[in-house]
Amino acid sequence: MVSEKAKSNKRKKLECIISRLPRDLIEQVFLSLPVKTLLNCIGVCKQSRSIIRDPKFVTSHLQLAPHCALLFFPRELVSSCGLYPSEAILIDEAWSQSTWDVPVIGPDDFLCGSSNGLVCLYTHTTTIKIANLATGECLHLAKPAKNLTDDHFSFYSFGFHPLTKEYKVTHFLASSHETRIRAKVDSFDGVQVYTLGDEKWKYIGAPEALSLNCVKNSGVVNVDGTMYWLTEDQGASWHHAVMSFDLNKESFGRIQLPTAALEDSAFYGPRRYWIKEIDGKVCIATCQTSDNQPILLRGEIHIWALDINLEQKWIQKYIIQPSAQHIPGPNIVHRDKIVLQHDARNLCSYELLGKNVEVKLSNMEKLLDFSPRKPGSMQVYTFVKSLVRLDSYKKASIVRRPKRKEGWELKKWEALESQRRKIEDIWKKVLQSEQYSIVTTKNLRTTINRLMQRLPDDEALKCIGMKIDQMLHYLPEDCPNQHPRSLRRLNWVAQNQDMDNLEARVDKLNKLRHVMMSSGRQEVG
Repeated sequence: MVSEKAKSNKRKKLECIISRLPRDLIEQVFLSLPVKTLLNCIGVCKQSRSIIRDPKFVTSHLQLAPHCALLFFPRELVSSCGLYPSEAILIDEAWSQSTWDVPVIGPDDFLCGSSNGLVCLYTHTTTIKIANLATGECLHLAKPAKNLTDDHFSFYSFGFHPLTKEYKVTHFLASSHETRIRAKVDSFDGVQVYTLGDEKWKYIGAPEALSLNCVKNSGVVNVDGTMYWLTEDQGASWHHAVMSFDLNKESFGRIQLPTAALEDSAFYGPRRYWIKEIDGKVCIATCQTSDNQPILLRGEIHIWALDINLEQKWIQKYIIQPSAQHIPGPNIVHRDKIVLQHDARNLCSYELLGKNVEVKLSNMEKLLDFSPRKPGSMQVYTFVKSLVRLDSYKKASIVRRPKRKEGWELKKWEALESQRRKIEDIWKKVLQSEQYSIVTTKNLRTTINRLMQRLPDDEALKCIGMKIDQMLHYLPEDCPNQHPRSLRRLNWVAQNQDMDNLEARVDKLNKLRHVMMSSGRQEVG
């Protein structure tokens, strides 16, 4: 073990070296480092802390940081397995998935937006949560009203305006109950807007009553400081139009959809529309669905991208034949690959080469096994790991502290937490057994080797040596205590892999005991 004095001396030596380097050079090096490494560097010396905490450096680092795909699985009840908590999995630029749970995401949270290094999470309490998933920092904001009738996480959105540098939360305020009954449709008359750091929400009226069902079913995206969503427009060729809300001017706009004719097959179900962000552009995806299973897509998926520079002209980006695969989430395309479901449990990616693409099962790459969760509820957002801090926003009077138990402290999660502790106890016993077996078996091997140097032709010793080698085959090469178990919680995908690993280790220990027992019987015989 390294002494505290040695650690202190090493830290002072490193601080001395860094203090002699030009600040510009240190900044250039730090810009290439991931957030996790930079957070560890904060405590190295005053200069590194000053650089990493500098708002200009935070902005520059954020602009250079790679974009990840954030897969969010909300809390759900699985009939055969019980209640599963909300969890997030990050897919990095190399398409590798994260293994650790994100502590700042509570088991009952719902994701309603990701923008410029921060996310917005909906809770069933009187607050919503703004969080930095990379640093673990978060703050709770009072909702625009304590008792909102039929409130839903999809009615909230979150965005950032690049000119004003402001983060804003928006809430689609449903029309009164009487209005909705009279119109026989769910609608909203305006949005409530909160700018991080302000003291209160404000109301911005819409030019007309707009469809709330479209918001819930088709999604909302934020691109370059403007929020976009679909609304019903029976006079348009696609029976829909795009509504926009400028986060800077706080004004509404309407954009007509493409006029291209869509040929529907009589053998398929109704056509659905989604609004998405792909490659930093607003996109519309449309496809017919299955009559029996609305989450299954049938026929071609048409994706159109909005080019704002060309007088809001729509350009067809992809025509995809999905081979009857379900495509979940608002962001179906990430880094020129489409994310889709292969069967009832596997999430896969498929590279999009060209405008016209036919998805072939043989060329799909498996990302993860999402069972036993349901694929239809998964959300996909673009996320950037950032150093953005929330300190400057915490002084606003709208910021709240949770008044009651929440997260894993709630009684409904006790069984799941108890199961997790039991698994850790089993791991502890398995690692202890492996450690004891490794030490004992290697000591026996050493003793036999010494005896065989004196009696090289002894058949009994050779036989015992072979049995010891057979036992070593069932043990890990490294001592388990060299790689202790982390105290961090695994996400559920990694938990499934961890359980498979545990079962394999237990199976090897059982086989080792069998070999030892058979060896003992032979010696007795």
